[in-house]
Amino acid sequence: MIKDLSLSLLNSYKSAINSYDEVLDPKGQVKPYWKSLFDTLETVGLDGLELRNKEIIEKLKENGVTYNVYNSENGANRAWKLDPIPFLIHETEWKTIEKGIKQRAQLLDLILKDIYGPQNLIKNAIIPAELVFDNTGFMLPCFDLKQKFQNQLIMYACDMARGPDGKMWLLDNRTQSPSGSGYALENRTVMAKVFPELNKNIYRNRLSPYFNHLQQTVATLGNISNENPNVVFLTPGPGNETYFEHVYLSSYLGYTLVQGSDLLVRDGFVWLKSLEGLERVDVIIRRVDDEWCDPLELRQNSLLGVPGLLQVMRMGNVAVINPPGASVVENYGLMAFMENACRFLMNESLLMNSVATWWCGQPKELNFVLSNLPRLIIKKANRKQGFRTRYCRLLSSAELEELRQMIIQNPKEFVAQEEVSLSTTPSFIDGKLEPRFAAIRAFMVSDGSDYKVLQGGLTRSSSVKDKFVISNQLGGISKDTWIVTDNPTEHYERFVVKKSTNSHQNNSLTSRNAENLFWVGRLYERTMSLTSFLKIVLDRLNENVNDKGQKQQAYLVVLLKSLTHLTQTYPGFAEENDDAIFENPEPELFSLINDTKKAGSIAYNIQSLLNTANQVSERWTSDTRRILNLLEDSLQSLKNTHSINQLSHRLDKLYTRLFGFYGNVFETLPRDNGFYLFEAGKNIERILSLISVLRSSFSFKNNEEVESVILEAVLENHHLLTQYRHIYKSQWSLVAGLDMVLLEKNLPYTLSSLLDRLSDCLSHLPKSTNANRLGIDEKIVLEASTIIKLIDAENLVKVDNETQYRTELDKTLEQVYDLISKVTGSLSSLYFSHSVLQHSLLDTIEKINSDEI
Repeated sequence: MIKDLSLSLLNSYKSAINSYDEVLDPKGQVKPYWKSLFDTLETVGLDGLELRNKEIIEKLKENGVTYNVYNSENGANRAWKLDPIPFLIHETEWKTIEKGIKQRAQLLDLILKDIYGPQNLIKNAIIPAELVFDNTGFMLPCFDLKQKFQNQLIMYACDMARGPDGKMWLLDNRTQSPSGSGYALENRTVMAKVFPELNKNIYRNRLSPYFNHLQQTVATLGNISNENPNVVFLTPGPGNETYFEHVYLSSYLGYTLVQGSDLLVRDGFVWLKSLEGLERVDVIIRRVDDEWCDPLELRQNSLLGVPGLLQVMRMGNVAVINPPGASVVENYGLMAFMENACRFLMNESLLMNSVATWWCGQPKELNFVLSNLPRLIIKKANRKQGFRTRYCRLLSSAELEELRQMIIQNPKEFVAQEEVSLSTTPSFIDGKLEPRFAAIRAFMVSDGSDYKVLQGGLTRSSSVKDKFVISNQLGGISKDTWIVTDNPTEHYERFVVKKSTNSHQNNSLTSRNAENLFWVGRLYERTMSLTSFLKIVLDRLNENVNDKGQKQQAYLVVLLKSLTHLTQTYPGFAEENDDAIFENPEPELFSLINDTKKAGSIAYNIQSLLNTANQVSERWTSDTRRILNLLEDSLQSLKNTHSINQLSHRLDKLYTRLFGFYGNVFETLPRDNGFYLFEAGKNIERILSLISVLRSSFSFKNNEEVESVILEAVLENHHLLTQYRHIYKSQWSLVAGLDMVLLEKNLPYTLSSLLDRLSDCLSHLPKSTNANRLGIDEKIVLEASTIIKLIDAENLVKVDNETQYRTELDKTLEQVYDLISKVTGSLSSLYFSHSVLQHSLLDTIEKINSDEI
């Protein structure tokens, strides 16, 4: 029965094919391994496929898999797209493909070394000089860079698709900082979890050996200068389109993720600025484009690179993968000369065809292109100029003429390629299986003199029927890529991170990440404190609903003013003689909740928390990232809330998710400097918010009934109400309440307890002087703690009879508030400064200069 159904599904799919397809062999018969896949798909059914597709979308969202699209309204967090139907190639064919792409990697490595070396290709007119020297990928300062490895092109990727002859054709080269292998691995991981049935009756090669080879290569490069190499993964930061992959791979491989500001050059070496001192860097895997790598010698306005990096490379004191300048061989125009270059450098022909290419800088080729323009594809030789590929058959007569004039005016800038018919593959589109054009990106890593190939790849298919639009920037859909084998293999991807037993470098906390973790703690608590207090204020408002224009209860006026002081969103409810805002508080309350542009609002704080947490996303577990996604959902929900009746429910959900975030971080973050900075930030913010609420609520006396209600709200806000009622029953006493809030050491939300916990966190951080001495920040907290522990609650509530002002209470709390506010500045100068060397870095420099390390 299954066989008949499978034939039915296959026939349905085959009827939609209007080009040659991956499912069919040259004789039009279904390939056996595709038949096995279709058998499984048939048992699942289209409804089951739709369900799996939704699960894939949800799993990718949970894992935070994104691909940013520049200049897109939603580019900051565009979800990664993964088709539930994998792309299949048999290993017999793959071995032939491997030979071709390994040859291409060797050829490009030789071209790269020749361009930045003897330049024999140019001298012998194999490659036109203009294609090299006029291209922004050619960088003269990189001319004398040579790393101590036979292959200079350590990592290489190429895009391929099946051509008219039924064989794979090479479409594009990626040599600068090839991206996509991390996405390929994530695709495999997600598919294995969501759709394990696909493994039935089909064997496939594993991806993990490639990453083992990569780590071995990195270790070999590092071992040239250091027995125990320190490796960093250099990223431009969260704004980069493939930032998810940078986080994913650095964590998977066990390397420290850094940005340019985390590194500095000193004494001929590259150093990592960590919280504990300078750490020498031996290998940099870079994802920063060539021209941004070194502002001293390349792009002067770059804030992404490392000043002086090229000079350290010349000295042989750091290895960079791939070396700056490698983008020169990504030039589209060079593809027209690959065959001649291969014969010249390797004395052999290309094993893999490339798409026919004509560089318009030659008269004969220019005439051909202009005569055949409607059937060609036009690109810029220099891919960095932001020129979008033109498919000429889709252009109008006016657009064709405009393009023609552009080519005539600057022919050397343009490259034409033949638009060939490429193969399609099954894709799940709108609940159906449909053929879509697809291309596969293959990945290679050098082992010194040869290349190891990933047994899979990143396949992308077009979301548009009959159009070859596979770029992720333009909405392409990725696929898990299987190299099918006839022999059983392990489906589980095993990867072993090899580390020296005495190495701690891969756990380094950069100064930037230290600062971000500190602010994640502060922003978490800031959001939590405001959410908690707003919930209480809304509950009190709902209990005392007034018609618009009526005066609010006195205690509600105090609570609303406290809200403004807590958020520092002045004038707000703190405006003097503004009765109208209290008669109709809803507009201001909505602004404090869902206005993302209002600094201090819940929406603003959540967005700040998410942005800061994203800066250190490599520190979070998958569960933590899942909760961050839920917080993103809460943010969107609050932004779309326009009814006061919905707010309490949505704030309750946000409050629960915030608790979940903190609990998960607390349980999973290693007890290192990052954890103690996170906790310090949280406690500082909690102390400041507690003091703010106390000052704004009780600095001026109200009648006893009003103060009882306010005290109840304050105790509830700080999780002390149950304990207070247990001790004092229903007797409301401000003296007793303040005594508990300020001095009770066994309750976690009291000021005395918070100060003790802050002091403990600070005691774990590195010190610039004697480890047995208190640091500046610890002295500040000790002074504040002493002030609080010496207070007498009876004296605090004394009132000036004329002004009703509690001078002692307000001045004492103000003094403590100012002291704790200084702790942030102290921590910043000690640990977070990027413009000057921190205390611990200075200690390390002294050791360097004295040859102690």
